[in-house]
Amino acid sequence: MQQNKLYVGNFPFSVTEDQLRDLFAPYGDIEELAMIKDRDTGRPKGFAFITFAKQQSAEQALELNGNDLGGRALRVNIATDKPPARGGRGGGMRW
Repeated sequence: MQQNKLYVGNFPFSVTEDQLRDLFAPYGDIEELAMIKDRDTGRPKGFAFITFAKQQSAEQALELNGNDLGGRALRVNIATDKPPARGGRGGGMRW
């Protein structure tokens, strides 16, 4: 299975998409950078997903894990699929 998508977390809320792109671009072509933002305030939540054109680029970018960005240690991992939602409200039957 080819995996070229990274989870990047624990960066300061002040970091911009351009700063992330500049940090990861030396590892290869970035197809997509999705900085996750709070839906109510529009402010960044401190994590993002970066998709590279090639799996090798993503693997090489893993070396940024633990590097300092704005006084915080970056968390860089291969992104995993989110498990499917279970329906909420406890999932019990209603009578």
